[in-house]
Amino acid sequence: MELNASRKQGRGRSRDRQRRNRATGDSFIQHPVQQYQLPFKPLDLVCAQTLETLHQASLKVLREHGMAFTLPQARAMLKRAGAHVVEGEPVVRFDPEMIMEKVAQAPSDFKIHGRKAEDFLTCGGPHINFSTLSSPPNATDLAGGRRPGNYQDFRNFLKLTHQINVAQVIAGYPVEPLDIAVPIRHLYTSRAILTMTEKPLRVYSHNRKRIRDVMQMVRIAHQLDDRDLIAQPRVFGSINPNSPRQYDDAMLIGIIECAKLGQPLIITPFTLAGAMAPVSLAGALTLQNAEALAGIAFAQIVRPGTPVMYGSFTSNIDMRSGAPAFGTPESAKCIIISGQLARRYNLPYRSSNANAANAPDAQAVYESQMSLWASLLSQSNFVFHGLGWLEGGLAASFEKFIIDAEMIQGLMEFIRPIDFSPAELALDAIGGVAPAGHYLGSAHTMQRYQTAFYTPFLSDWQNFEAWQQAGSLDATRRAEKIYRSLLDSYEQPVMDDAVGEELDAFVEKREAEGGSPVQ
Repeated sequence: MELNASRKQGRGRSRDRQRRNRATGDSFIQHPVQQYQLPFKPLDLVCAQTLETLHQASLKVLREHGMAFTLPQARAMLKRAGAHVVEGEPVVRFDPEMIMEKVAQAPSDFKIHGRKAEDFLTCGGPHINFSTLSSPPNATDLAGGRRPGNYQDFRNFLKLTHQINVAQVIAGYPVEPLDIAVPIRHLYTSRAILTMTEKPLRVYSHNRKRIRDVMQMVRIAHQLDDRDLIAQPRVFGSINPNSPRQYDDAMLIGIIECAKLGQPLIITPFTLAGAMAPVSLAGALTLQNAEALAGIAFAQIVRPGTPVMYGSFTSNIDMRSGAPAFGTPESAKCIIISGQLARRYNLPYRSSNANAANAPDAQAVYESQMSLWASLLSQSNFVFHGLGWLEGGLAASFEKFIIDAEMIQGLMEFIRPIDFSPAELALDAIGGVAPAGHYLGSAHTMQRYQTAFYTPFLSDWQNFEAWQQAGSLDATRRAEKIYRSLLDSYEQPVMDDAVGEELDAFVEKREAEGGSPVQ
């Protein structure tokens, strides 16, 4: 395997926003690159009094039970800031006033930029953004079946991400490339992301060397210094407490390293009711909120004003088997209530497009739709794992990536406001057609028929006979043809030769030095 192929295959040209599907002859029509905004008010699932009860319960957890911070450096910083730290003990306790003072220092919104400074996404307010999935250990498709994650599949998911406009952010490795040694994996994967796409990316919180390597690669690829990086964030860190009630060394190092450079942090407790959290949703949300507030406050202690997003990943387990369940009514409730909490703290909010299906089938779709609708109703600013997630996060599906893109784009069309201008009210057209007539050939229709309605790229609206004659392909098979066509038509974005060579030289140097071992 030639790992350098990700850049040396050629730098190519930026792709068109609407391209021809070579496999089927159909147009692959998608929305242009844009910033989506939710036009309606978010849903409040609980009343203000209940939300305050939840808030106060979370503060009581932090005051009386505390949160473990395993990193001595972090505990020292917390002690200087006024938290209750006992020498040699990991558990830190917080006064509610301190928590709220620190949380209030985080901005209510922030921007994250792609390789081009003018390409940015706003996180906060009514804005909503969607990311790819992150770090499943397996890849799957109809032809090849389920297999351990590998570098080729990793690169193929990047090709899809580059071409699909609703895949706005790279949330990590779209599949874990297990065939690359761990100490150098971050070097090859980050170079591939930075050269094969132009979209914002995530830095993993594994250890300081890996974080600093990735930050340096971003500086090289985007031609930035630290001042530019702070002014225009290009990466984000995703921080998951080790529920219940612990921030481990790796997560705390991630907070410290990202905050020092002003890079956004998404603080997301992974609280599964009945396993890592109380079985009651009220208890699970209390624990989630306490963990999130502690991490958000710590980020502000490291660097006041650090962009932070409140993340929710509270769901439940199957109490018969212990398996995680996603896209459930319980998880949807938690997504919406967590959005209320984020708004209470005036913070941007992250949710997820999750499901527990083992195949890109009807279950995968209806569970994902539950997650996506809850995300819209909660006014989520960042939908993590937006495209390709299967098996509760254990597999990345190529077909599901396309199905999710269709679902997301359709939902974004749903939120587009209707035009009620005089021309669109169509009074003349209404009067111009006789009772019991039709509008198929009217001037009003002929002027608008090509753009009047949303055109899906995955749905098949042929009649049964035509569909049968064309091969009787269901949606999953059609998604397979689309993703393979997109892989065939991928063109790598342009990168200056000197920049690419500098990036290669950095990777080669760090690889020769041994990369970044696990410890």
